[in-house]
Parts: sequence; structure tokens; C-alpha cells
Amino acid sequence: MDWNLPTRMISFPRRPLLMGIVNVNDDSFCGDGTLDVKEALEQAREQIVCGADIIDVGAESARTNRKAIAIEEEVTRFSAFLKGWQEMLAKAQPRDVEQVWPPILSANTWRSEVVEAILPLGVELLNDMGGLSVSRNAELCAQYGTSLLIMHSVGEPKVPHLSQRWDDVMSAMEAFFTEKLETAKKVGLKKEQLIFDPGIDFAKQRDDNLAVYRELSRLHQFGCPIMLPISRKTVIGEVLGIEAPQERDAGTIACLTAGMMQGAQIFRVHNVEAAWQATKVIWELTRSEGSSSDWRL
Repeated sequence: MDWNLPTRMISFPRRPLLMGIVNVNDDSFCGDGTLDVKEALEQAREQIVCGADIIDVGAESARTNRKAIAIEEEVTRFSAFLKGWQEMLAKAQPRDVEQVWPPILSANTWRSEVVEAILPLGVELLNDMGGLSVSRNAELCAQYGTSLLIMHSVGEPKVPHLSQRWDDVMSAMEAFFTEKLETAKKVGLKKEQLIFDPGIDFAKQRDDNLAVYRELSRLHQFGCPIMLPISRKTVIGEVLGIEAPQERDAGTIACLTAGMMQGAQIFRVHNVEAAWQATKVIWELTRSEGSSSDWRL
């Protein structure tokens, strides 16, 4: 399986990729966001040194119980970070030969006005947390050759969907991604430019999230890499009875292990160091001697 970026290609099977999280905002649910761009760039450098293959930068919290910030403010935050990206990279080195280098720059946003402003600034991946609610974002990605990550959810972004119930969340997700794949193709994006995200915790309740982990392999039918957002999620707190997100890293590693067993290719995490160690060990333990591992363990 090949994943096409604007100027390069990543081929699977290979060791799963780690997507580090950098929040240029003051409203992160983990409390790790910052409006200081220099501090955000340093966070990105530290994650890269720990082995991050992708840095996913967001200028607005994805929390659904907060109002959206102004478009102009979001663009300003993104632009300042993106302009400092290359200078920051010059101060970093890859952790090992399997790390993607230079790391992939991902922008986490959903409004097309923001997307149009930031894609020319070197963004390789658009992480559309709005679930491609409008085709414009796909059109912009096709225009700039940008890869597109589509997250499963329902309804408007930034709005809580606590009453959403699913008879069969995986069947609904399969129908959702079938539709989004067709939408992307119609505007000129190739399947090789797409990544699918099952949207853990978004418009899903505890049992829905657990079902996604157990049946994630059903999404391999689409032939696109799967990004699993495992880090410190509410469902982990519900299972363990842990309220503080920062105390859920052990549960996050359990979800990483489950995701690798179901064949996920990318994991979105806060604690890159812990995830890198776990991923490297699991990969070495499970791959066949003398060959790269199958994409599914």
C-alpha cells in the first residue's frame, strides 16, 4: 500500500507511524496547548527527537464544548507556526533509520477558508476533523497535491453529539467512508492520497468506541492507511475510572497494542516517547525473521 504526499511517498508495510500532537491554542483538553509559537515549535522538536514521523499542529481545540475561534485568528496561529517549521527542523535529527525524515507536517482544521490560507505554506497532510463535511477541502487538497485525512463523525464540528446512538457503528462507518471516498475521487484526489480516521470519542459512546477497536480491521477493505487517534481518550478514562487525561498514558499504550493487532498504520499520540518504545518493541516481536511484517499482526 502506498501513501502519496505532495513530493514523496510512504509505502506500507513498515513500522507504524507516530503522529505527535502540537496545539497552538490555550484550550487543549490535556492542558498542553500554548499560544507561544516558539514554545509550540519546541514541543514539535522534542516530539520529533522522540521519534515522531508526523507532527499534527492545530490552532483551535477540537473540544466540542467550546465555540470556534475566529477564522482570522486560526490562520494567524497556523501561519506563525508554519513559518518557523524549517528553522526548527534544522535543529533536529532522526531518532533511527525507520523514522520518516523530514517529518510530515500535518494541519488539523476543518474550515475551508483556513485550509485555503495554509496549504500553500508547506502543509503535506490536511487532518480534516470535520469529516469532509463539504467537498471544498478535498478540492483544495487536489489543487495543491496535499494528502487528506478524513475523520468519521456526524453533524457539525465543534458541537457535542452526546445523544448519538448507533445500531452498528462499523457498518455506519463503512457507508460513511464509501461516500467520502467517492466525494474525494470526484474532485480529483486519488485513493493513495487519503487516510481514514475512525474518530474515537467523536459522536460515539463507550461501547461504540470499544467496538471500533475490536473491529477496526473491517476498514482495510478501502485500501487506505488507517490513523487511530488513541491518545488519552475519554473511553480510556471510562474503562479505567481515570478522570485526568494526563494520567491515561498506560491505557493509551494498551490501545496502541490493540490497534497494531488490527493493522492500523498511524497512531496519534501526546506521549511520543512511550509510544515509540512500545511500537518499536511490538514491531520487532511480531515481524517475520528476515522480512518486514505483514500490515496486520
